[in-house]
Amino acid sequence: QVQLKESGGGLVQAGGSLRLSCVISGGPFRLYSVAWFRQAAGLEREFVAGINYNSGRTPYAGSVQGRFTISRDNALNTVYLGMDVLRPEDTAVYYCAADPQIWRVTDNISDYVFWGQGTQVTVSS
Repeated sequence: QVQLKESGGGLVQAGGSLRLSCVISGGPFRLYSVAWFRQAAGLEREFVAGINYNSGRTPYAGSVQGRFTISRDNALNTVYLGMDVLRPEDTAVYYCAADPQIWRVTDNISDYVFWGQGTQVTVSS
């Protein structure tokens, strides 16, 4: 049974930084593409960043490009999301998700089969 567990969320002032972690267990981590999504109150879940199995492809949403960095450590079965220059509009629950199709990394929410429970990020102004 594949399980994803996020951590690292919290409350931070605008302009600050956080690093989220997502540990994946129960499956062949090295073969998954992994993405971060977020969902703000009252809004739909949206793609933030993704990373393919060998870190060769890392697409980002335009709203976070240049501020967020996704990375993975296959030895630790962990994907990270470094978030800098945070803004109040980054406030949301952040979810990591895994896609077992090794050949792609997409921003399409329906491509991701396995999901974590989410971690809250709150950015105060």
